Amino acid sequence: MSRDLIAALADWLVRGGESLGQIRIAHVHEGWELRHAEDAGRTDLALHKNAEAARQLANLDAAGNFRPLKTAPNLVRGWRLVLPDAAAVRVALDYFYPAMTGVWLSHTRGELVPVVLRETLGRQTGMYRVTQKLADEEARALIGSVCAGCLKHRLWEIAAPNPESPVLTKDRLPLLCHEACNLLVAKAREVVKKAEVSP
Repeated sequence: MSRDLIAALADWLVRGGESLGQIRIAHVHEGWELRHAEDAGRTDLALHKNAEAARQLANLDAAGNFRPLKTAPNLVRGWRLVLPDAAAVRVALDYFYPAMTGVWLSHTRGELVPVVLRETLGRQTGMYRVTQKLADEEARALIGSVCAGCLKHRLWEIAAPNPESPVLTKDRLPLLCHEACNLLVAKAREVVKKAEVSP
């Protein structure tokens, strides 16, 4: 089976693919147009014609604050990005949602292996080794707070894969989370360290 991500993305686009996260994709005369999904119908959007413009658009929220989590539901609005082909769309999507197109392809090929939280924490060393002491109850609370601010569908649980498969449709490319992110691991360290100093 081919691992050509651009070809897979091009195929998805021509078969009706039209959204990823907060981004809406449409076929236009010049190629493909990307815009914030909530900007449908607007005609006053700032035009960009270079895939690299997505990097700056993805970095800051509407208030100008840095977005450390690119899959948070706070992508800035007011722009449209017109690109010539699937290769440029892939570059832009990787700026908006790093690695998500590759993760999607691995999932469709049956090659994506979820990593449970206990395994992720078990690999931590140095100042993050303490996260291995995170209790299940603390982990559940942490997942509820940290992961609630993310658009990804979580494929992992604390000690087992998530039994709920993401809903796959032909028009929507899913954002998939197959392993706890660095932000969650950092928060886990804070929780454990706080519990250690509490009386």
